[in-house]
Amino acid sequence: MPIVVDIDVMLAKRKMSVGELADRVGITPANLAVLKNGRAKAVRFTTLAALCEVLECQPGDLLRWEADGAEEG
Repeated sequence: MPIVVDIDVMLAKRKMSVGELADRVGITPANLAVLKNGRAKAVRFTTLAALCEVLECQPGDLLRWEADGAEEG
């Protein structure tokens, strides 16, 4: 999929665990893992806004587009 999720990058920058982020955003760690690992088919704007608020970032810091075949391996 050409949309790449960079939540791991922001977690590392903020020195925050997946569990802490999930708790602060109000979603389950399992749902956060689905999003974080790029397996989500959609994300609600309310969830994206909560992620940005907790991580103090912009949506573009969490999501980026890459042409098919250009994904990092």
